[in-house]
Amino acid sequence: MKIHLDLDCFFVSAERARYKFLKNKCVVVAKGSDRKIFSTSKKDGLLIGESGAFNSILQFSNDYNKDTFLSNWQNEFLDSDGSIHGIVIAKSYECKPYGIKTGTYLGDAINMCKDVIIIPSDHLYYQSLSHKLKEFLDKRIPLIEQYSIDEFFGDLDGWINDEDVYDFIKELQAEILEKFDLPISIASSESKWIAKLVTDTIKPYGIKVLNREDVDEYIADIDINDFPGIGRVISKKLSLASIKTLSQAKQYPNIFYAYGKTGVQLYKRICGIDNEKVIPSQTRKGIGISRNFAALSNRDELLRRVAILARYLSYTILKLNLNPTTFHFKIKYEYSLKASKSVTIDRVFSEVFLIQLCKEIFISLDTHKNYKIHKISIHASSFLSNNNQKTLSLLTLSSDNTQAKLSQSLLEIRDKYGIDAIKYAIEC
Repeated sequence: MKIHLDLDCFFVSAERARYKFLKNKCVVVAKGSDRKIFSTSKKDGLLIGESGAFNSILQFSNDYNKDTFLSNWQNEFLDSDGSIHGIVIAKSYECKPYGIKTGTYLGDAINMCKDVIIIPSDHLYYQSLSHKLKEFLDKRIPLIEQYSIDEFFGDLDGWINDEDVYDFIKELQAEILEKFDLPISIASSESKWIAKLVTDTIKPYGIKVLNREDVDEYIADIDINDFPGIGRVISKKLSLASIKTLSQAKQYPNIFYAYGKTGVQLYKRICGIDNEKVIPSQTRKGIGISRNFAALSNRDELLRRVAILARYLSYTILKLNLNPTTFHFKIKYEYSLKASKSVTIDRVFSEVFLIQLCKEIFISLDTHKNYKIHKISIHASSFLSNNNQKTLSLLTLSSDNTQAKLSQSLLEIRDKYGIDAIKYAIEC
């Protein structure tokens, strides 16, 4: 049997684990513009180990404590003109009657519930806690796959008899609550994706074992859009065919098969016959960094921010000993305008190379100079490996190798004295 473990409103639960008085209260964790990464003040950054496919692994520590964090939301989200920015990224179940949802603007959330407690997000703490939970689960279950910061898959085959699975996951749930003070929902099924679907239906703090013969009846009336992996394209196609539930979707395999291998895989997942394995570790396919901020028109300041983001991304790439060859750059303007560009360059990676490349791409990409920019994203992929070998540019190989050695020296200094120990003139 496969199991899916899903922490209940994890960010809020994590805050409650260290601030007990938050329990049974309306609490939201909010995130706004990152003022830390672009500031000139000293920052404590930490590189967290692998924590799931959707997580950044470089985070900053917050300087909040139990006496100040309740008032710090104003420092984070209240602008000088009195306006409130930021969005809700997690909310307690007590917020549901007020209509507060993930993605609600913070100002709206305050109007919806005057007693809501606002906590600025602390992703370094959340990832550290997730990492500790992963270490605990590794000792309890032979095969564990971290799917996201708050979700895990496990494989109990050959470890726990099917008839004992319910007692095992119930005991595991209680252990996690006692050790970490984190409520978690756990579901089990022969298919990992059916197990994931079930956890969404039994939260909060639910337990469920769904045997193969009971799958069809259990999922029959569940909305097709609630199934993990149903994207907008397939959802629209199903909607045009008046298919609304999973039981209806199972009757039309050809709609899924039209999308090739991906569609076939998704159809098997819906039917619970995918037989996909729990994968303890996966090869990283990409890594990136992005930041939202108050819209800016000053191009010199924007170039400064590009250089800072490139330096931080470079640190992470070097720390993970990667050599990307494809780079994707994206900027977002006001009024929903966007611009993006991807380039593939087969060269030895170095920090100077990435910073210069990002500056050049930004200048060429920025064709709406009369508009303000409020988000910059940089992504690197197509890493050199035994399965992805390339012939590197001979014209720049000598200088690239020199810069790569310099980057390694910078990495050692930053590991010892901090990521901001050495900066570039453009950042000042």
